[in-house]
Amino acid sequence: MFLMVTGFMNYGQQTVRAARYIGQGFMIILSHANRLPVTIQYPYEKLITPERFRGRIHFEFDKCIACEVCVRVCPIDLPVVDWKLETDIRKKRLLNYSIDFGICIFCGNCIEYCPTNCLSMTEEYELSTYDRHELNYNQIALGRLPMSVIDDYTIRTIQINK
Repeated sequence: MFLMVTGFMNYGQQTVRAARYIGQGFMIILSHANRLPVTIQYPYEKLITPERFRGRIHFEFDKCIACEVCVRVCPIDLPVVDWKLETDIRKKRLLNYSIDFGICIFCGNCIEYCPTNCLSMTEEYELSTYDRHELNYNQIALGRLPMSVIDDYTIRTIQINK
């Protein structure tokens, strides 16, 4: 009989604890339902990206030695490096370099393993077009640096709390 009474008491305590947890969950739901929506007017208000954000790849043509390390470490062999061997000086001369951002997974391996630091990541996150072929950037398009969100006076920046 004693075990049955203690079992009912234990069951009652567990029921009260479960009801309290359910009540706490509903309080969180009600506190979120009471908030006003936050609307970001996109072209005029932009997010400040975190410090380690991986955006579009920036390429410096003059630093590249056409070693093709970026192609070898890329999981999908994405960068296209065209070069010509200069026989008189026995070195490669870079002709063309391109990356298709429609396929790129933004892993950052090409940047980490580049021996001359000719590749880097920018804070640009607006890689959207109506035509997929416009995302194939050559060395000229990769060399353009985007304007920083912080420096653009036409845009109000929004800081997200972490």
